[in-house]
Amino acid sequence: MKILTGKIAIVTGVRNSKGIGAATCLSLAKAGADIFFTYWSPFDEAERRLERDFPSKLCEKINSFGVRSNHMALDLNLEESQNNLLNTVQNKLGTASILVNNATYEAPTNFRTLTSENLDNHYQVNNRGALLLAIEFAKRYEQQFPNKKEGRISNFVSRGPDPNNIAYIATKGMTIPTTEPLSVALAPIGITVNSIDPGPTDTGWINKEIKNSVLPLFPTGRHGRPEDPAKLITFLASEDSYWITGQTIRFEGGF
Repeated sequence: MKILTGKIAIVTGVRNSKGIGAATCLSLAKAGADIFFTYWSPFDEAERRLERDFPSKLCEKINSFGVRSNHMALDLNLEESQNNLLNTVQNKLGTASILVNNATYEAPTNFRTLTSENLDNHYQVNNRGALLLAIEFAKRYEQQFPNKKEGRISNFVSRGPDPNNIAYIATKGMTIPTTEPLSVALAPIGITVNSIDPGPTDTGWINKEIKNSVLPLFPTGRHGRPEDPAKLITFLASEDSYWITGQTIRFEGGF
């Protein structure tokens, strides 16, 4: 039997076929989990990352592994987005036991262009939205799965010295110190909480110049690929990972 058969997983922020979100959906599906994923087309369209009919095409790929799938557009800026998502998942597939906080708001900002408005835009999705979703997910898990130890929350985080991504790194980095206290809070109800820093991952944004400049910083000899963190997420979703919680894992090939 596949290691995640019978489980339901939520993956937020699944933008396009080249991203970590899509790779995570497919990896979890291969392991037997039913998949519900979200996206937010207006943001993706503004960033020129929108692929025509992508959600339905990804659903077809997920279904090819013999599992169920569904999806919805979700703006994590909205007050009721967390409840709307979890209610929809419940109606379409059932109560989820796996949550992957992959949704991201990112707009280049340096010390000259950073404003309170664009900092708030980053915060609303990268911190407030992700944390409130994790909390509501945990409440529902506790009600539906008492005395079970199969809940899993994984957050994608970021850090580093990029001077042109100050708001993004500041807000994604803020998730790191919340990982440990949240893991302590949720351990008694059977949920583990971990964060993953995948480092520079080639999801289509790395051009030839960046590849050539960054490649020497990878002692393993290649750039990160979406399938790399997807495999880690799948392991963290499994029963074998139960003793791992409260960790921020640098999963970046020695970068």
